[in-house]
Amino acid sequence: MRVHIVVFDGMDDLDVVGPFSVLGMAGRAGLDVSVSLTSVDGQATTQGGLPLPAWPWAPQDADVVIVPGGGYAASSGTGVRAEIAAGRLPAALAAAVRPDLVLASVCTGALLLAAAGLVAGRPCTTHHRAVADLVAAGGVHVDARVVDDGDLVTCGGVTSGLDLALWLLERFRGADAAGVVQRAMEYERREPLWRAPAEITK
Repeated sequence: MRVHIVVFDGMDDLDVVGPFSVLGMAGRAGLDVSVSLTSVDGQATTQGGLPLPAWPWAPQDADVVIVPGGGYAASSGTGVRAEIAAGRLPAALAAAVRPDLVLASVCTGALLLAAAGLVAGRPCTTHHRAVADLVAAGGVHVDARVVDDGDLVTCGGVTSGLDLALWLLERFRGADAAGVVQRAMEYERREPLWRAPAEITK
C-alpha cells in the first residue's frame, strides 16, 4: 500500500500529520505500507508554520493519494482557496485519475477534489462548515465521519484524518492491521463509517 499525501502552503497541520503518523506507524510495524509527502510545487509550509519537504508529484507511483484541507475559511493567500484559484493542484488531481488509484481527502481537501471535477454525483463529506460548498459543487453529502465510495474516500474535519487513515489501513491491510496501529496510538476510532455497497465499488 503506497500512500502519497499532498502538501501545499497553508494546509492544516493535523490534516497532514495525523494520517502520516498512522500510516508511518503501520509501515514501521511491518504491515507493507509506505507513506510519503508529495507536491506539485516543492516544499510547503503548514498553517502552523511547519515546513514540510516533499517528493515531486508522481501519482502513478501511489495506490492512494490523500489531499488535506486547511485555510478554507481564511483569506491569507494560502490554503485550499488559494490552490483552487491557482488551478495547478486541481488540474494535477484530475489528470491523476486511473482505475487503480484511490483519491482521498481530509476536511476541506474535498473542495480541491471538487475543483478537479471528481465529486459530482458522488457520496462524500467534508468539514461541517464547508458542506454547502461541497453540495454546490455537485457532491452528494453523507453525514458520516468517513465516506468510502470506492475510488473516492473523504472524511470530515481535521481529527477525522486519523479515522480516514485507519480505515484505509483496514481496507487495504485488514482489520487486524488497523487494530495494531490503533492500540499503539491509544486512539479510539470514531464512527460512523459509510461505505458504498460492494457491487458498486468492484
